[in-house]
Parts: sequence; structure tokens; C-alpha cells
Amino acid sequence: MKNFLKRSSILLLSCAALISCNDDFLERLPLDEVAAEKYFTKPLDLEIYMNQFYNASYFPKYPNYGADFNSDNMVAAVPDIRLQGTRTVSPTGNMGYANVRSLNYFFAEYKKLEGVHSFDSYKQYLGEAYYFKAVTYFNLLKLYGDIPWVDNVYGTTSPELYSPRSPREFVADRIIGCLDSAAMYLSSDKTNGYSRINKWIALLMQSRVALYEGTWQKYHNGTVFGVANANPNKYFEIAVKASEAVMNSGLYSVYNSGKPNNDYYDLFTKRDYTGNSEVMFWRRYDNDLSRGDADFTNDRNFRMAQPVGRSMAKEVVDQYLMADGKPITGNSSFGGYTTITQEFQNRDPRLTQTIATPDQVWKIAADGKIQNWSVIYNSLNSRTDLEAPTGYIIQKGYDPHVIYHVQQYEETPSILFRYAEVLLNYIEAKAELGSATQADIDKSIKPLRDRVGMPNLIIGSIASDAKWEFPTLTPLLNEIRRERRIELVGEGFRWDDIARWAAADEVIVGKRPHGFLASQIKVNPFPVDQNGFLDPYQKAIPNGYGFKLGRDYLSPIPENELVLNDKLTQNPGW
Repeated sequence: MKNFLKRSSILLLSCAALISCNDDFLERLPLDEVAAEKYFTKPLDLEIYMNQFYNASYFPKYPNYGADFNSDNMVAAVPDIRLQGTRTVSPTGNMGYANVRSLNYFFAEYKKLEGVHSFDSYKQYLGEAYYFKAVTYFNLLKLYGDIPWVDNVYGTTSPELYSPRSPREFVADRIIGCLDSAAMYLSSDKTNGYSRINKWIALLMQSRVALYEGTWQKYHNGTVFGVANANPNKYFEIAVKASEAVMNSGLYSVYNSGKPNNDYYDLFTKRDYTGNSEVMFWRRYDNDLSRGDADFTNDRNFRMAQPVGRSMAKEVVDQYLMADGKPITGNSSFGGYTTITQEFQNRDPRLTQTIATPDQVWKIAADGKIQNWSVIYNSLNSRTDLEAPTGYIIQKGYDPHVIYHVQQYEETPSILFRYAEVLLNYIEAKAELGSATQADIDKSIKPLRDRVGMPNLIIGSIASDAKWEFPTLTPLLNEIRRERRIELVGEGFRWDDIARWAAADEVIVGKRPHGFLASQIKVNPFPVDQNGFLDPYQKAIPNGYGFKLGRDYLSPIPENELVLNDKLTQNPGW
């Protein structure tokens, strides 16, 4: 641990920043080194110190094409190395504790304000510190499992730097405790959603953490990743409570303007989320304020106008229900796979609002001239920028208005947290507890389906699906997991879901992603399977993904960390 907990310079804003400090998410000015003893004397110092954590590491932009290329949802030009099982142990590197030390320093120094300034004048920044410490540790927990928990700022020779790992349930409990504190101190106002986090973001994160840990303990039980004396229900109850607090606040609701064929798509293409009922936190871009910022580069619409080797997998497309609320398996209203248009007929409207079809709008010029995606489909796979390995072109998050297609400096905002996740965390935790009722479904899944005009999920009449991903689970859990996959597709949740469900043996190992029938396109550089469907990774991984179940759920600790601290142990299988 010595390597990643070495004393580092305290980064604080320059005097110029003191004069022109602004709360706007992207109006952060550069950090300079300033003598620590001159700081932490007034609330503004705490605000400035916390500004450094409002960065792309904690609040990444919505990636071009989405963020599920490390899962079975999306397909890039080459297979993901974790899924392939080809990762190796790095001889150098660190586990990423620099921010832990910076936050611990804050906790040690903010107390200088006690008795000098009113607690209300700085409690927001204390809440932020608890939040960022929780998120930092949650990311470490997901990567490494058991990790050392550090609460103090140590010198380079402190024996505490050579501590063994803390059990993951201890770490999870401390993360949840930090989020309790964050929710206690952060503002309960809804705010503009892009300047500073609030209480409800902390509670959303708590529901996420608790659901992750609860399902990890339940589904990894008895494996090398299991927890002694696992108590998953404790975490499910926390997830329910945190979600309910957000739901009962009355501040948020599912965005629904009454246009089922557009609302889901439109949510991800808006230019401003101030006042949006569903978006809880978002990233704002402003050329006048942020051009030159290292975190600014933003060209989502410009890039997504061509697929450039990215596409959606057939395996997730097949999970979309028919318009009658039943699966495509054995459904007489399913039109088959002859064409993508035929395949998408009478399906959950989120399908065509996520994946483009030839008859949908591709570009809208400044003069109003419209071109459809048929322009791309007619030349699909004919050159590198037009390659879509599976054929399914991603359009979730893409705005066809050409005036918003700007290389590098688009002002296209990014959704970071949305209320839909709260609802999905709530209902999954309730189902895992075995206490989900129809009333719970009606206030969680129903609003999401109402937005797109889909029938509600009725617990007593769930249609059986011979191709359920998780046949050993209850029909209700299968459908809740399906709803989560569909609603959150491309938003970066899928790998975490696979990991916490210990589901790689069911959806990853020995499998390859597929695409639509190759007969639909004129040019095809990719292999096809025995049924004529695109099989882009056939040559790269002929035996399917080689994910190693006893190893790849966690990442390896760099070798030099193990040398520096002989009380650390390597993760299983590495």
C-alpha cells in the first residue's frame, strides 16, 4: 500500500480561483499548489477543495455509442479482454488510493472551522467528501473485492500502510455508512442538477451499492468470491429504504410527455436537463466557459452519425418484448428476422428508439432537409467508418440535427444519474427479499412501461419464456432483470449486473455475440453462423469468450503492490 498512499502535494485553487469561483459543473478553474496551513479557515476553502472531485473520473460524459462494450450488450471491433479471459497481472501500477488520501486530508482539516463558522455554512462540502469517499471505495470494491480501508492521512513510513485487506462486507458497510452521512449533510433541494450533488444522489448511490453487495453475497455464495456468513437481505433492505426515500421525496418522476414512440429516445437527446423530472444529475457543456478544459472533448453526435465498428448485439435485441408484453419466443406476432424492419415490428418501442432502422431519420440539415438511416444501411460494412459488426446501428443518445454535430466541441450534455435506476433498484431488491407485490411493480416498472405504451408487468400472469436468461430464477426476477437490461441498455450497467449476479457462466462463457441476417446487406466482411446471422467474432474467439469463472470477476493487484506490502494477497486465480 505504500506506493498508492504516499504523501502527495495538496492541490488547491489559485488566488484567481478564489476571486472567480463558480459552482457550474464545467466552470472549474485549474488547481495550483498552495501551502496547506493557509487553507481550511472558511467555508469557501472547503468548497474550492471539493471542486477538484467534480471531474470526469467521478462524472464521466455519456460515451459515444454508449458504455456497454465490456458486456454482452454491445459489440466493438475487437472482443473485450476481460470477457476473453486474456488479462494479465501488471508488474507495475497502483490500486488507486490517491483520492482516498486527499479525502482523508479533508476530513482531518475541515475541523478547523468548528466553532468558528456555523455548521450550516459548510455541511454541504462535508457531505460531498463523504459521498466521494464512498464512490471511490465502491469503485475499488468492484475492482478488487476485499481492500484495505483507510481513514487517516499517514506518512510514508506509517505501519498502517502495510495493513492487510479489510473484508469486503466491512468495506461495503463503511461505504454505506459514508453515504448515510452524505445524505445527512447534503442539500435536500433538487437544484439545477449540474452544479453540486444533493442528498438524493447520495441515496441513489446507496441503493446501487447495497443492491450490488446484496446480490454479490447471494450469488457468489460458496465460490472463491463468496463472503463468510453472508447476509444479503441486510443489503436488500438498505437498497429498498434508500430507493423509497428518493421515491417518496416527490422531486422526481419518469419523463413522459405522452409520446410513447419518442419520449425514451428524446430523453437522451435533450440540450438542457434543468428542471427535467427524471434526470437527477447531468453534465453541462458550454464552449464559452469550458473550451480548453481537459475534460471537455465532446463529439457524440458527430461520431455517432456513422457506426465506426460499434453496434448492438442480437442477444439483447432478442430480449425486447413484443407490444403485447410477451417474449418473441413462440409468439405468433413476431415477424421473424428476414429484415430489420420486419424484426422490429410490434416490439417494445424502446427497441426502435435505441437501434436505428432504415426508415428513421439519420440527419436533419440546417435547411430542414431530411435523410434517413437507409443511407447508411445501403452501404453498411462497405468501409471502416460504416462498419457495424452485428448490423444493428446504435442511435440511443444521438441527435440527428446536423447543427449539433461538432467535432471535439459539441455542447451535447450527458445524463449521469436518472430516476429510472432508483425504480429498478427498488423493485429488484424487493423481489430478492421475496416481498415484491403488484403495488411495488405499479410504482416502479409500470411508469417505465407507461412511457413507451407497453403493458404493465402483472405478477400473476407472467408469460413463460423458453429462452429466459436465468431459468433457475423465478419468472418475476427474470422479468425484472429483463426490464433493467432494456431500460438501461448502453448506460454502463450491464457488466456490473453480470458480475454481481455471478452470471458470466450463463451469458458470457463459451458464447459469442451475433447480429442480424447477413443477407440484408450488400457487403459483408464478417463471418456468419450456420443460420446466416452475422458472427463477427467467429475467427477471433472460435470457442466463444474464455472468461475464467474462478478469476475474472475481480481484477489482479499489480505485482509491485504485493512486494511493497507483503500482507496484501493476490485475488483468486491470479
